[in-house]
Amino acid sequence: MTDLRIRPGGPEDLDTVLAFWKTAAEGTSISDDRAGVERLVARDPESLLLAERDGELVGTVIAGFDGWRCHLYRLAVHPDHRRRGIGSALLDAAEERFVRLGGRRGDAMVLVRNERARHAWRAAGYEPQEQWRRWVKHLGDRAAAE
Repeated sequence: MTDLRIRPGGPEDLDTVLAFWKTAAEGTSISDDRAGVERLVARDPESLLLAERDGELVGTVIAGFDGWRCHLYRLAVHPDHRRRGIGSALLDAAEERFVRLGGRRGDAMVLVRNERARHAWRAAGYEPQEQWRRWVKHLGDRAAAE
């Protein structure tokens, strides 16, 4: 895929990325806003990976590393560009980043109802760990009180 370019996303890309996720990503998150993605890019400028073809955004993945664990979020490929190796190329770039940083295992957040995504992650060599459950707490009320 020589015409596919993968690069880190910067502050100038955020509006495009947020609009892209509305078309290409399944589900939403409390952090799917400009302020949330700005914090991500400011804290870790290489974590948001963008795939472009002919200058057009065709895919994304967030490859976050906290110094201990490697976390993958927002693997999304535009519906008109799926099944062309873009997701695989993004995951390869993310995994290369993790190895370079000393990471040992990548984990991904995958919606249970997103059958297409589950097949894609499994094809990339990832597998569910049924013994774990995600526990969450929204911190918005706490942050507003302080």
